Amino acid sequence: MQITQIKSKPGTHVKLAQLFYSTCHSAEIDINNFVTISQAEHGIRLKDFCPHASEAVRELQEAGFEAFIVGGSVRDLLLGKIPKDFDVATSATPEEVQDVFPRCRLIGRRFRLAHVRKAGALIEVATFRGSSAGGGDHEKSNGRILRDNVFGTVEEDAIRRDFTINALFLDPVSGEIRDYVGGYEDLANRRLRLIGDPEVRYREDPVRLLRAARFEAKLGVDPDEATETPIRAMAPLLKDVPPARLFEEVCKLFLTGHGVRSMEALQRFGLSTTLFPGLRKGSARGKVQVSTILRKTLENTDDRIKESKPVTPAFLFAALLWQPVVEKSNVLLEQGESEYNAIMRAAEEVIATQTQSTAIPRRFSAVTRQIWVMQARFTRTRGKRWKRLLHEQRFRAAYDFLLLRAVEDPSLEPLCEFWTKAQEGIDFSRTRYDSKDESRDRPRRRYRRRPQRS
Repeated sequence: MQITQIKSKPGTHVKLAQLFYSTCHSAEIDINNFVTISQAEHGIRLKDFCPHASEAVRELQEAGFEAFIVGGSVRDLLLGKIPKDFDVATSATPEEVQDVFPRCRLIGRRFRLAHVRKAGALIEVATFRGSSAGGGDHEKSNGRILRDNVFGTVEEDAIRRDFTINALFLDPVSGEIRDYVGGYEDLANRRLRLIGDPEVRYREDPVRLLRAARFEAKLGVDPDEATETPIRAMAPLLKDVPPARLFEEVCKLFLTGHGVRSMEALQRFGLSTTLFPGLRKGSARGKVQVSTILRKTLENTDDRIKESKPVTPAFLFAALLWQPVVEKSNVLLEQGESEYNAIMRAAEEVIATQTQSTAIPRRFSAVTRQIWVMQARFTRTRGKRWKRLLHEQRFRAAYDFLLLRAVEDPSLEPLCEFWTKAQEGIDFSRTRYDSKDESRDRPRRRYRRRPQRS
């Protein structure tokens, strides 16, 4: 096997092999002809493995089962990145996994999994998936998989995965990687390729449309023609995905350090309109108009993540949906509504429209609403009541949002200057909410109870 040094981004230390696979755009793949890549060839160091996941694999193998570290963690290690988590796949059924790890927890209806805890770390252990041709616990609706608990072999599990670069099986005990579908070569060539017929695979799970955009943004891989061509036409399939699941995907797209590139990928694939139906349509099919506020928010969010600073979906959605809130509130103002009521009503309508596509948990939507409403309160700078605003719980988030608005609308700069100077000498670590908490620590005053009349 010929070994070629692959040019990669800074920080990538691995050496990837030039393997020879025929393109597998059909579902017919010779799963018996797999390639084994030794540790000397792939270059992943043992200390890069999660010790808890490695221990779980070792215990399963000692119990007589096949077990590997799989999925994105193997892909990220090959690219020199630090994996967020390590997943394990095994030939053991969930019940057999529970026999090996009696304290594990079985979860899931769509896919049954075992959550195994090792020294506080959570390891997700899944059984190899098999073909549904033989029946079993498998359910589809219009091609979309609703439940899939058909178990199989490691070879069948490999071809059931979505993209080739996610179908690499790492044995941390021997250090070898098994590749059944050409994912190693695709990763070397920065190519994104679906396993099997792309239209069938997208219909099975429409979230793969978003995953293609996310991997392009995150990993710098380019979809091959067969993988990319159906995406725009199949974008409406996202309407069948549960909103709660799409919310998780939006967070992965925009809150993991590559938000700007993710928006560019969504626009290029024509997925933006389906994902954000309330935004103004763009110049081409499937595109939306990206405001200056949204673009700056994505840039700032990426920078904050690089600096290990916290980010929140509440601020992201405040920027995403601000444009339709302004448009609707302006209509209500013309109808005679007050500025406060206009923004409140517009916020309710816009959030209601968005939650039909992506759910927004109340703990985030409430903060988003507060950020919007405080924009109207910022204009009230006369008298002394404005000082109360400085101690509102969401003041800092709303103030940052005001600064972003000023980038798009320079007429707001004097207002920004006022609120910037107003904060001088203010200790934001102590708010009026803190003073309330302190009052709870004081001894409560006891009142004499009046004697009851006989």
